[in-house]
Amino acid sequence: MATISFKSSGTKVSDNRSVATPVPLPIGIITPMELGEGSDGIFGMHRELSGQIPDNLRNLILTNHGERLGQYDFGANLKQLVFDYSSNPEWESDAMSNIKTAVAKFMPFVELESFETSIDTNNDPQIATVAITVTFNVPTANISNKAIRVFFEAGG
Repeated sequence: MATISFKSSGTKVSDNRSVATPVPLPIGIITPMELGEGSDGIFGMHRELSGQIPDNLRNLILTNHGERLGQYDFGANLKQLVFDYSSNPEWESDAMSNIKTAVAKFMPFVELESFETSIDTNNDPQIATVAITVTFNVPTANISNKAIRVFFEAGG
């Protein structure tokens, strides 16, 4: 029997190839919609939960009842509350309640932390921009202390 050294055996071409890291699969369309790049296709896509969940929550808060085909009660239904903010002293607590109810029904994995509003009248009390900031956590996705901000145009 002959003794052969492994040093003289060489290597296969396939042994020298680097393994390409797989691209995560898309899990949802980025909103507002944008053109896709690379393997996205025609629309930009989220590939991580840390981007998709805040996007979904923003869409839930901005949607009013009746706007989602096939799901009449989808959304936080805030448009009328915000539009009449100056005549309803309880509009903030009503808005919080609507958001909490919608999240409990459609995104129960989201833990709401805080709610903040600001109103900019731009020197015209008849027209205002209402900003609502919601801070939240998603423990199952390791998302903590994330905030989204939505804007509504309101009448005074």
